[in-house]
Amino acid sequence: MLNKISVIRKEHFNAAHRLFNPEWSDEKNQEIFGKCNNPNYHGHNYDLLVKLTGYPDPKTGYVFDLKILSDLIKENVLDKFDHKNLNLDVEYFKILNPTAENIVVVIYDILRQKIDTKFDLKITLFETERNYVEYPA
Repeated sequence: MLNKISVIRKEHFNAAHRLFNPEWSDEKNQEIFGKCNNPNYHGHNYDLLVKLTGYPDPKTGYVFDLKILSDLIKENVLDKFDHKNLNLDVEYFKILNPTAENIVVVIYDILRQKIDTKFDLKITLFETERNYVEYPA
């Protein structure tokens, strides 16, 4: 009997964003989001972990080919997010505040459409060394 195993691909991207709620005054946005509300934006060096859990294929020994996973992440996430202004350049965030929480859900939704549901998928996004989010929780 095979055991479930997790494989994890780590990636990195750089992006700028501004946290801002257009329904609030400038004062309230500043109070809630502080430095992250800079009208000229600010950037992060994001680290991304994509974790797939499943059973190893008896013929290959792989849970999932990590080269294929790397290519999926590059094509569907990195090419769209890396060195971009999330607010201005990424369609998802034209109407969605690009908080780490929202970014991680968007990345999950993008990859979930590309990866067979027989694999459990978890996304971890580090916005800084000390601040990170996971989805699903």
